[in-house]
Amino acid sequence: MNITVNKIPCEFVEGRTILEYACELGLDSDELFKKPLAAMIGGKIYNLGYAPKGECSIRLIGFSNEFGKRAYDCSLEFIFMLAMRKLFPKHRALVQYPLGEGVYVQIKGETPLTDEDVALLKSEMRTIVDNAYPFVRRRLDIKTALEFFDKDGQSDKVELLKWRKFNYFDTYSCPEYSDYMDYYYGELTPHSGYIRVFDLHRLGDALVMLLPSKEDPSRPAEYEESPRMLAVFKQTDDWGRLMTASTVHELNRRVENGSIRELVRVNEALHEKNYSRIADEIIERGAKAIMIAGPSSSGKTTSANRIATQLRADGLDPIMLSLDDYYIDRDKMERDKNGELDLEHINALDTDRFVKDLRILLSGGEAEIPQFSFINQRRDGFVPLKLSKDQPLIIEGIHGLNPLMLGDIDPSSVFRIYVSALPTMNLDDHNRIHTSDLRLLRRLVRDHANRGASMEHTIGMWPSVRRGEARWIFPYQENADRIINTTLHYELSVMKKYIFPLLLEVKPESEHYCAARAILKYLNYVLEADIEDEIPPTSVLREFIGGNTFYRKS
Repeated sequence: MNITVNKIPCEFVEGRTILEYACELGLDSDELFKKPLAAMIGGKIYNLGYAPKGECSIRLIGFSNEFGKRAYDCSLEFIFMLAMRKLFPKHRALVQYPLGEGVYVQIKGETPLTDEDVALLKSEMRTIVDNAYPFVRRRLDIKTALEFFDKDGQSDKVELLKWRKFNYFDTYSCPEYSDYMDYYYGELTPHSGYIRVFDLHRLGDALVMLLPSKEDPSRPAEYEESPRMLAVFKQTDDWGRLMTASTVHELNRRVENGSIRELVRVNEALHEKNYSRIADEIIERGAKAIMIAGPSSSGKTTSANRIATQLRADGLDPIMLSLDDYYIDRDKMERDKNGELDLEHINALDTDRFVKDLRILLSGGEAEIPQFSFINQRRDGFVPLKLSKDQPLIIEGIHGLNPLMLGDIDPSSVFRIYVSALPTMNLDDHNRIHTSDLRLLRRLVRDHANRGASMEHTIGMWPSVRRGEARWIFPYQENADRIINTTLHYELSVMKKYIFPLLLEVKPESEHYCAARAILKYLNYVLEADIEDEIPPTSVLREFIGGNTFYRKS
């Protein structure tokens, strides 16, 4: 009986682990970007310490793969928690949200950690790494797991497990820290020795746990100040606590007792107040152009319309303009080395024409605005446009914050807005819901409803979409005057019923089964809420589930 590892055949040996097969075939490496961190078998992700039961095809995955990176992230978090447990057992660490190339971790205790404390913490983590302590995975029945976490004071795990639909629970432990067990939403590496690249940066009463650099995984990323992004995360986190909806457990309680409707009303009111304040800032600035950018499924279009509505309430008459109309004709675009068109590249837009038109409009002149036909894949005529004194221009597009879109135009005449979905809701203290997961969920729902796209089609496109965002959107987010977080604390409870049955249809033999299963895993903890009648027709969520009145023609 044979198995294959990365398509290389080898003899099956009962009890031999995936890691042992990889080492035998020379597929292991000391270099992080070449080193396997986990494996995929039949569409499922496995720890490298797993011993296959019979004939199978194994695909090793490393740091360049999303699930390999998550294995590294989770393992680093586990090492961090082991060190915290030993050095600062009375402190509580909450792993919250991404910040640059790191993860923001709030530390709660009677006294904040000092720089010396952080140095001790990092030294302890290094010791754990150098000793290559094994990470032991155990499957417990729910009753045993609940008893352990309750006795151990991990109330966050206790509350989460009450909503688990299965009668078992997988945990990780380290023999050197035998009194501690934890759970991670993802696989861990076989031992701590894998996690050699990391750093810690103290940020007030919190830490940023820095991951390997994207440019050079052999060294940790450097901490980069992101005050605007940090401020919007903290605002959303504050909203979660205000509405008692910071965790999945709290959200489920609201669904269960019916107060989810109040949550919808307050959540939408907070968003509306935010849009109103931004409109006030635009007017105070005297900006004639509002540039709105953001990644896929962030709610840019709805945000643009809601800002326009607020400006109209203040007596202005904003004009909407899409950067999509500045696409170059498809047959005139340069193709990449593979002969493909990169529609997310800034060179796909006629930036010179846009800067020229914007300059004319802001100076009071009339510009001929191109109209791009997506059916014909080319420019299809022009429409004259001239702005009156009370007509600011709202411009939406993924490149809206790129400096090339302004040229030599006076930046004081432009108000720049970055829009994204940045959830701060956690499953528990140590397992966050990734920002990209929420946007993918939105896109899956919308593309299925509006375009008839299958789950596999949308999931298959997602890595390419994310690569484009990383190159053309994220580097400019701190250029924004304001960042809008369109996350709604109640949306998972609504989205689940739209997407859950569709994801269940993705078969194990599909190459996208793993991604579908990852979404299902955290949605398993979420209670559905049938409350569409409570959601306003101008809500960002309506952009994805339907019923958004901004898109009605009459």
